[in-house]
Amino acid sequence: MSFAANRGAFPLTRMRRLRRSANRRGLVSESQLSVKDLIYPVFILEGQKQRESVASMPGIERLSVDELIQDAAEWVELGIPCLALFPVVPADKKSLLAEEAYSDEGLVPTAVRALKAAYPDLLIMTDVALDPYTTHGQDGIIDDDGYVLNDVTTEVLVKQALCQAQAGVDIVAPSDMMDGRIGAIREALELDGHINTLIMAYSAKYASAYYGPFRDAVGSAGNLGKGDKATYQMDPANSDEALHECALDLQEGADMIMVKPGMPYLDIVQRVKSELLAPTFAYQVSGEYAMHCAAFRNGWLDHDKVVVESLLAFKRAGCDGILTYFAPAAARLLKG
Repeated sequence: MSFAANRGAFPLTRMRRLRRSANRRGLVSESQLSVKDLIYPVFILEGQKQRESVASMPGIERLSVDELIQDAAEWVELGIPCLALFPVVPADKKSLLAEEAYSDEGLVPTAVRALKAAYPDLLIMTDVALDPYTTHGQDGIIDDDGYVLNDVTTEVLVKQALCQAQAGVDIVAPSDMMDGRIGAIREALELDGHINTLIMAYSAKYASAYYGPFRDAVGSAGNLGKGDKATYQMDPANSDEALHECALDLQEGADMIMVKPGMPYLDIVQRVKSELLAPTFAYQVSGEYAMHCAAFRNGWLDHDKVVVESLLAFKRAGCDGILTYFAPAAARLLKG
């Protein structure tokens, strides 16, 4: 729809009248950011009393489950509604077929059970993907040429999602980008009685260069080496394709859809939200976080103002919620 001005010419219209004071600006603010919009991604480790800093992500730590439970008390107090769990899998538990991904005694289901016991109302989201569990760092099962096999991978993803649902997770979030996996997971969840388990599909996940610090954090960077994920993640040049991916996932039973990365792809968020009118999320990924932190540390940007402004941009583009490593900091700023 084209924009047609319906205001009078200056000085009958002075746009600055509405900007004269904070209260005036608040009355006409078009987008609002709240703590309820935030999902906090956290990295979990095996063991007890374990904390490891992530060098490429200042302020972010890998936590053992007991430390996670301890720290989550503050996040719950801040009003953060949801945590997204990402496991750091030891090398001796990685394999070509990613069997650890659906172990009932694995790190993720163990963490889910502990969190739900400690904080029943806190929403827990889990990653459905195989890259933390494979020896090669790809998100699926590969053939002899290293190509990720779609249908074989989907069978393992279904097992992984069921394992997580049986542990009590609220949201399973397939981030693998295999064709047809949302329908397969939804059918399996229904058949197993998990009718209220939500699916947040990483529907438009791009083969982006912004994921590097995340791969360091979960320990998959070394396994992936110089490989890439371009045969299953999306081409950064494409926009129309994102709409097809999102529409297909909704048709297959996704409750929510996601665009990843975040700020460099807000045009995609806006198109997806305006054209599909479905619950839409985006991930302010590790590379975005790391760049901001570098600028903060050098005094080039104002931490508090930029954190809030960057997240408000997601809301302005149409996001219903945002996965962000700034969640605790943003929550403190919004509550303060």
